Amino acid sequence: MTLLAVTFFVLMLLGVPIAFAIGIAGFSFFATSDVMPMAIGVQQVASASQSFPLLAVPFFVLAGHMMNRTGITTRLIGCSNVLVSWMAGGLAQVSIVLSTLMGGVSGSAVADAAMEARILGPGMIQRGYTKGFTAAAIAVSSLITATIPPSLGLILYGFVGNVSIGRLFLAGVVPGLLMMAVLMVTVWIIARRRNYRPEMARRPTGREVLRAMADAKWALLFPVALLFAIRGGLFTPSEVGAFAVIYALVVGFLLHRELTVSGVLEALREAVVDTGLIMLIILFSGMVGYAIIFEQAPQTIAGAMTQLTAEPMLVVAMVLLFLFLAGLFVESTVLVLLLTPIFLPIVQPLGVDPVHFGILMMTIVTMGSMTPPVGVAMYTVCSLLDCPVEEYIVESLPFILAVVGLVVVLALFPGIVLFLPNALM
Repeated sequence: MTLLAVTFFVLMLLGVPIAFAIGIAGFSFFATSDVMPMAIGVQQVASASQSFPLLAVPFFVLAGHMMNRTGITTRLIGCSNVLVSWMAGGLAQVSIVLSTLMGGVSGSAVADAAMEARILGPGMIQRGYTKGFTAAAIAVSSLITATIPPSLGLILYGFVGNVSIGRLFLAGVVPGLLMMAVLMVTVWIIARRRNYRPEMARRPTGREVLRAMADAKWALLFPVALLFAIRGGLFTPSEVGAFAVIYALVVGFLLHRELTVSGVLEALREAVVDTGLIMLIILFSGMVGYAIIFEQAPQTIAGAMTQLTAEPMLVVAMVLLFLFLAGLFVESTVLVLLLTPIFLPIVQPLGVDPVHFGILMMTIVTMGSMTPPVGVAMYTVCSLLDCPVEEYIVESLPFILAVVGLVVVLALFPGIVLFLPNALM
């Protein structure tokens, strides 16, 4: 087990692509094991692909790429502008609301952050926002995508941990909306202190709000339709992914009439690349996960933790702290696939609901994309806005602290997370 961990981190430090770092580390375990033949490792790679819920991943990836070509993004920006641009820090508020709305469309935090950096970032800087504040507001607000359905991370967590994806989707709605509210309050406080003026001098009328929402109705209805389709038993989560693709095609070709054949082909090309990368990580992670379970790592770690304390909340706090530190160095998808088999068996016997833990875990590990030293969303936004990373780090601290505070509240009061799934399922 030590060889597996050392090999993985050494390859990561050498810059080997993450999928191959996982694969080589996994094979090193089976190649040096006296009791586990290499054939078992190969079988685990193959068996990891034989999962019906896993079909949701390529479908949602493709749907996200097609949604970006249907005119949905521009309509959501217009809707967000009307709803919140009258508040202090107008465009920053728009970016947060847009992240919430786009989270129900794209399912990818990095894709959301990159899109907003290109569209909203230059305008925010022109209106006097510092580059660091602009980058921080856009990057950290994309964290909302981790919980708002259809979150790809929640799909993978449900797949690995054998947890209901429908319940996870429902559980992510309230935390996602609370995160939006917390980040908007943070922007409002900073904007008031720095005198960042609103975009609109007055609040919108009810008629203007209704008109904006009507214009973006097909985008706003999409996540609602997903939840009701799963809750009503019309589709499984995997089938909902296929429904999402059909929905994108119908909206793009028939309703908005902005999707073209070339746009579909380009979306397919991008989806194939993204899906190939994700699937390689999933397949090799299946082998590593088997090695982790075989070596009884969950039991060993659980024993070490319970020696320190038997209090369930303290154990969960230690797990979340470990996930936060790991998220600083390793991409969230990898952490979900590798660490869910370790930590879920530890917290479940303590009475922690796996759906509740999944929402906390996804929020914490995805935060690593917004923090140094290897934050993908952070570097993406900073490069697009030509923002120094050190300036971003300083400006992002209030946002990160606000999210951490929210995670603490959600950990202490699981009813907030479990309210919708318990009520509807």
